[in-house]
Amino acid sequence: MHLWAAPDSGLVNLFRRYGRGMLTAIHTLVYSDDATATRAFFKDVLRWPFVSEGDQGDAGTGSGTGGQDPAEWLIFGTGPSELGVHPTSGAYEGQPYKSPRHHSIAVMCDDLDATVADLSGRGAEFTGEAQEMGFGRGVSLHVPGADDMLLYQPRHATAYDLG
Repeated sequence: MHLWAAPDSGLVNLFRRYGRGMLTAIHTLVYSDDATATRAFFKDVLRWPFVSEGDQGDAGTGSGTGGQDPAEWLIFGTGPSELGVHPTSGAYEGQPYKSPRHHSIAVMCDDLDATVADLSGRGAEFTGEAQEMGFGRGVSLHVPGADDMLLYQPRHATAYDLG
């Protein structure tokens, strides 16, 4: 079960076409209290492809060192992405809401139940049960050493495959 589409889905071409070559990708940062455990989770449980930049992230080779150890500075390919901007206040179904300014990471899938079962079999843990969220159905995915991420099956229009 893949959480993302193939690398040749056109994301790089999308950036080159619309960013006129200036923007090539989005680099997402996860700050972790246990970076080795977080990297091991992304490598072994989510099975994201990666390159290593050595022990301190300073190899500077431009192509990686070929290392496989999560104690090294691994940089993961997360597949196509999209970015949504949400308001910090408003009303939904007649109820006001307010949220502080922040950033959040969510990963999307085509079949939430199958993805949860597959990831659970690889050792992933989830906080609570899957629930309807209006924009889709989701569950909180525990990321060792870091904050949880939302795993969800969208019902909204998606932009990750444009291009």
